[in-house]
Amino acid sequence: MRRAVRRRPARTAGLLVLLLLLVAGCSAEPDPGPSPVPGPSTSTGPRWQPRPGVAWQWQLSGRVDLSVDVPVYDVDGHTTSAATVAALHARGRKVICYLSTGAWEDFRPDSARFPAEVLGRGNGWKGERWLDIRRTDVLEPLMAARLDMCRDKGFDAVEPDNMDGHLNRTGFPLTAADQLRYNRLIARLAHRRGMAVGLKNDLEQIPQLVKDFDFAVNEQCAEFDECARLTPFVRAGKAVFHVEYELANGEFCAQARQLGLSSMRKRYELGVWRSAC
Repeated sequence: MRRAVRRRPARTAGLLVLLLLLVAGCSAEPDPGPSPVPGPSTSTGPRWQPRPGVAWQWQLSGRVDLSVDVPVYDVDGHTTSAATVAALHARGRKVICYLSTGAWEDFRPDSARFPAEVLGRGNGWKGERWLDIRRTDVLEPLMAARLDMCRDKGFDAVEPDNMDGHLNRTGFPLTAADQLRYNRLIARLAHRRGMAVGLKNDLEQIPQLVKDFDFAVNEQCAEFDECARLTPFVRAGKAVFHVEYELANGEFCAQARQLGLSSMRKRYELGVWRSAC
């Protein structure tokens, strides 16, 4: 089963049970040991750099609607076909590949490749469990293969999700240093494949990671009065893609515009509907 919603901040995730579940085939389209924390990642070549304020669409459920008139789409990497990515490119869109890199999902085609010893507690969503991100010996080749998939489908960038396990009850004694090491690993893997990469949530580590990532993705920073913490990305000339679910546009859009965020309201299922600032 494929749940059609994405996660709110972990402290509220447990409140969102029993949201829409979708069969993966219904939303998919047919395809025609710890080491020292490394420094900031570097690029092996030119890559896309989204700028602050650029409009976007985030759709993780249902058949991708190609008609939304925005420069950037963020869609599911596993269920979106290369043909759909090419169709979006033909319309002048840049396309971001959504992946879960910090949690295991039992509905993904490579789920059997993850050994039991790296699977931790459930993360509040059906069929998902936190990963032991210290085990880069196991996870690096698995994530590299997923990023190869994104590259081979033609994606311009990656949105890696569940990148703040150290702040949650994962079943593993993860530290902030573990999280920095792993997040930088994911950034390097994406950059080596010529793709931009976004930092998902993980507000606490923005000062250390803003140089490693090309943009940020955030859920509900206005609801929790945290949007100002994302401004290091804006000051660096990097987009912050932001959504709210519970607030009306009038409650967050003015601040979002002032801060330079790319903001909109979405429903939890992350379907086609959007209400942009």
